[in-house]
Amino acid sequence: MSYRYFKNDKCEYFPCHDMDHEFFNCLFCYCPLYHYDCKGNYTDEGIKDCSNCLIPHSERGYDHVMKILLENLKINK
Repeated sequence: MSYRYFKNDKCEYFPCHDMDHEFFNCLFCYCPLYHYDCKGNYTDEGIKDCSNCLIPHSERGYDHVMKILLENLKINK
């Protein structure tokens, strides 16, 4: 299951969020849910600002991202 997790603590932007860095997933550094209603903590004032959302970097983030992507694939079929 290693494909679900990647951490790059040598990244020049790490840590990019204020959260526990023991488990910090960098796999979705650019969140693939930007164009979807992701149920995350974001603001939208003409431009979606996801900087307060920690879901993609969390331990269950992979499952959340995949669930939303699969739901949207089914809708758009």
